[in-house]
Amino acid sequence: MEGERNHTSVVMFVLLGLSDEKELQLILFPIFLGIYLVTLIWNLGLIILIRMDSHLHTPMYFFLSFLSFLDICYSSSTSPRMLSDFLRDVKMISFIACATQYFVGCWMGLAECCLLAAMAYDRYVAIGRPLQYSVVMTPSLCQKMVAGAYGSGFLGSLFLTVACFHLYYCGSNIIPNFFCDITQIISLSCSDPSISQMVLFLVCTFVGFNSFLVTILSYGFIAASILKISSVKGSAKAFNTCASHLAVVTIFYGTSLSVYLLPSSNHSNKQDKVLSVFYVIFIPMLNPLIYSLRNKEIKEALKKVIKRLTHFTQ
Repeated sequence: MEGERNHTSVVMFVLLGLSDEKELQLILFPIFLGIYLVTLIWNLGLIILIRMDSHLHTPMYFFLSFLSFLDICYSSSTSPRMLSDFLRDVKMISFIACATQYFVGCWMGLAECCLLAAMAYDRYVAIGRPLQYSVVMTPSLCQKMVAGAYGSGFLGSLFLTVACFHLYYCGSNIIPNFFCDITQIISLSCSDPSISQMVLFLVCTFVGFNSFLVTILSYGFIAASILKISSVKGSAKAFNTCASHLAVVTIFYGTSLSVYLLPSSNHSNKQDKVLSVFYVIFIPMLNPLIYSLRNKEIKEALKKVIKRLTHFTQ
């Protein structure tokens, strides 16, 4: 380490962004600004709608409101920086700002893994044990599950952020992406990253993999419960209650596993950026759309709110 300390410590990172072509950046700016605004409006609108309509005061929509809040925070951890970088020639980010961005984004990502697992368990109880649903999914249990999801995400993100940013950085400071990603940051370190990589593995195992396992097991039991239903209409109705959540889970884990589990030799930096854009930017926008477009209760609640507003303005 003595030889390493002779070098200047890195205090700034350079984000390469999505493209180095100025004309393309000016085209991408309004597109991603629109996506970010849609993300904020849809998620915030869904939260307000759930709070306003008493028919939506159920465990499923309780979890959904916190999922929307996660998506707002997750998108806000990267989108404003990315949008401002579109208008800059040199995309610099300080060491502290990079650590903060990663901490918030990782916290929201890990919490979403846990929350999706809680929502999968909720759907299993609703379909597999409908007569006991109100007894099992009590408000206190739902609150504890949300607190556990946020708490697990916070601790996991804290461990990862400390493990990554306590390393010594003295060489290259170029991050080939539009946000601070731990795998790319650790590769820039001048010190031994083995402990940080071990912490990354443990957090991904205990938080990410276990949440994924709970989700898979819940849907296994859901599938078994649906197969026991004799009528076709009953089976279709049971499947529809979890179709939106299943779509969100598939998109979330499908893209995240593609980004972080596939060997880097299997895809280029451009492919990494495309996958990262979908994972970080598009998913927070798609989640509320998926739940809204396929959900009759949300549509009915929205119609009621529109009627109230039109009646109030008249």
